[in-house]
Amino acid sequence: MEKLIIATRASQLALWQAEFVKEHIEKRFPGIRVELEKITSRGDKILDKPLALVGGKGHFTKELEDEMLAGNAHLAVHSLKDVPTFIPEGLELVAITERQDQSDVLLSHRYATLEELPEGAVVGTTSLRRRMQLLQRRPDLQVRDLRGNVNTRLRKLAEGQYDAIILAYIGLARLDLLKEISYVQRLEWMIPPMGQAALGIEIVAGNEAVRGIALSLDDPDTHLCTDIERDFIAVIGAGCSAPVAVNARIVKGGIDLRAMLGYPDGTEILYEELLLPREEAAGAGRRLAERMIADGALELLAEAEKIAFKDERPERL
Repeated sequence: MEKLIIATRASQLALWQAEFVKEHIEKRFPGIRVELEKITSRGDKILDKPLALVGGKGHFTKELEDEMLAGNAHLAVHSLKDVPTFIPEGLELVAITERQDQSDVLLSHRYATLEELPEGAVVGTTSLRRRMQLLQRRPDLQVRDLRGNVNTRLRKLAEGQYDAIILAYIGLARLDLLKEISYVQRLEWMIPPMGQAALGIEIVAGNEAVRGIALSLDDPDTHLCTDIERDFIAVIGAGCSAPVAVNARIVKGGIDLRAMLGYPDGTEILYEELLLPREEAAGAGRRLAERMIADGALELLAEAEKIAFKDERPERL
């Protein structure tokens, strides 16, 4: 194989991720020339509405998958948290890169910590998962939608449109943007979403040469943990309109699996945690989802779907 084409979103962070994969492949396989096919996804174009109202995270992956299915690219690099649990026929999610810092962070130019925010302070986030966990802890805050690329969100914070905003640490670190923020607080208690801080490598099914290249990027521990998270999401049936957090970590040779779901205003919450030996990891995500379903998770999520973004689009109710 002489040339490999990587499909990637054209956003600044997506290009960082694609360049990271490109450099790895070129170093590991010096005889292969790697090119990037830059694509502006629908999710990158629609910046005036929450993703839950325009079809969700699949809008960050569909165009890249279409390029591969059309024969215009060999593999795609995704933020794994954006990859739906259903992979289209003809494609395979074969490799997961080593997961980095999964933290969500509170950013502000006025307040050093969440605890310092005054009653009624305005916090920006589009994530229903973050909204749910934040309001459970601080129901006195105002949470407002925040869209745009990372630089746009940081500009809105600097302009004073928000007292604070919440973003993923890893994207800010990769783009070296943390130095621009007066105060950065890691929210260690906040449970991340499925796949946060890992990259998913998707390929055209049946191409063994590309499969071998992709597998050189795979991290077995991260793959194990994110498979558990993706199994949980698949069974619980949660889309982006549902406030759901799930995270699996390897701790002292075992697996610590946590999940939370509920209303976006934080008033009704289900939380479960499993500590299990690594040899029992297979099926753990499914088992935890089934336990929460038995406790009423599906009914809770159905009601959460009605509540989500009702102010932005009342006709959904």
